[in-house]
Amino acid sequence: MTMNATSTTAPVRAGRREWTALGVLMLPLLLVSMDVSVLYFATPAINADLRPSGTQQLWIFDIYGFVLAGLLMTMGSLGDHIGRRRLLLLGAAAFGAASLLAAYANSAETLIAARAVLGIGGATLMPSTMALLRTMFTDPAQRAKAIGLWSGVMTGGIALGSVMSGILVEHFWWGSVFLVNLPAMALLLVLGPLLLPESRQPAPGRFDWPSVPLSMAAVLPVIYGLKEIPSEGWHPQYVVAITVGLLFAALFVRRQRTGTSPLIPPALLRGRGFTPALVLNLVASLGMMGSAIFTTQYLQSVLGKSPLAAALWSLLPSVFIGVAGPVTATLVQRGVNRGYVVAGGFAAMAAGYLVFVPVGTDSLWLVLVGGGVLACGMIAIMSQLTDLAMTGAAVERAGTASSLLETSAEFGGALGMAVLGSIGTALYRHEMPASAPDQARETLGGALATAAHLPGGAGETLLAAAREAFIHGMRGAALAGAVILVPAALGAAVTLRRIEAAQK
Repeated sequence: MTMNATSTTAPVRAGRREWTALGVLMLPLLLVSMDVSVLYFATPAINADLRPSGTQQLWIFDIYGFVLAGLLMTMGSLGDHIGRRRLLLLGAAAFGAASLLAAYANSAETLIAARAVLGIGGATLMPSTMALLRTMFTDPAQRAKAIGLWSGVMTGGIALGSVMSGILVEHFWWGSVFLVNLPAMALLLVLGPLLLPESRQPAPGRFDWPSVPLSMAAVLPVIYGLKEIPSEGWHPQYVVAITVGLLFAALFVRRQRTGTSPLIPPALLRGRGFTPALVLNLVASLGMMGSAIFTTQYLQSVLGKSPLAAALWSLLPSVFIGVAGPVTATLVQRGVNRGYVVAGGFAAMAAGYLVFVPVGTDSLWLVLVGGGVLACGMIAIMSQLTDLAMTGAAVERAGTASSLLETSAEFGGALGMAVLGSIGTALYRHEMPASAPDQARETLGGALATAAHLPGGAGETLLAAAREAFIHGMRGAALAGAVILVPAALGAAVTLRRIEAAQK
């Protein structure tokens, strides 16, 4: 059966079939989010086996995220045109085939190509899962619960990916980190046609193919520039990349406003609550990724934990996610205004940043608590904004709406790394002694590498200074993060409260 927006029936409560289907959808979503970080521990083995050049190594890491971000809007709209279940199954087949190719890649070029196809598959899976969820759960309370689960799986998968890769590489060869995708994709291909309803636009019109390269030209240069700035600084090539991306973004917006069958219909953005949800989602992602770049370095480079131990410790804050989702849904169901709930989420994220301010060079539990509070706030925000945006969007545009939310999260994450990462780096360099070697004054990682080649006393002195400088930068970035998130809390309380009141 095909669902579309012409149905006038009242919301029907989902049963066992729909909840089972949700469980099936969670598997590919978990794996797509895990693939962002799954190469974390496999890199040394890949380097020894395939011997990639420095440029090839960067592409092995980055091509997946770039292709994923660049194609989200395209795939969301394509699913609305050809059917979200059909696109989901095509994406699962592509993701599974690319995983097999990546696992047995015998050259860096093959692995890069496989990772690119994985990004294409991921771009089809992410918006399709949310769009199908929107059509399966028409009861508002059940939909809110399902979206809360979706948000938790999405967030937890990124943290789980690095741990999973560490465990697999320790016991098997590096290709095993990709083979774990195959059973889940096979299960989706078997059960998807049986459990998932097909849904698409009833009269989609022509697909706007010229907007596809325009959207990629708008997204990719900006994401690239923002991701490189924290480590490389504000070099001209990164500023030029962002500028070029913004110019293409202007052309893309113009085409959407004037085209007869646009990829992103302007009416979607004018829907009640949709644009505020996009903006607030971007700010929340900025806060979450802005903190992640510091906590990861803190666990490894300041506390000196191994990569696997650091990844395992970083899973602890994710435990809070299992509590935050149900609590948030319960508050909204009991009549607490959504605007206040989202504002509370932003306030929690700001409080999490403030927990980082007194951190020293031996403050493991303080960092974990701060990360846990941040994660709780993020889940509260993400679940409610997703529910608001998907409820406000017409069912026939559920895929497009989902892809826009995910694209805003990609931009927010890159912006958080650029803004807060640059603040932390600037403060680090300011605090480092002028007599320190140039490499050590650039980054904490550079200081660790330099200290390893210095005689005992000099190396320890340099490390102590670098760790103190990093802590200083982390504190400054934490204060900046709190300053950004507090106005977002106020804006959410005012804007979403009015929207919620108008809908009643």
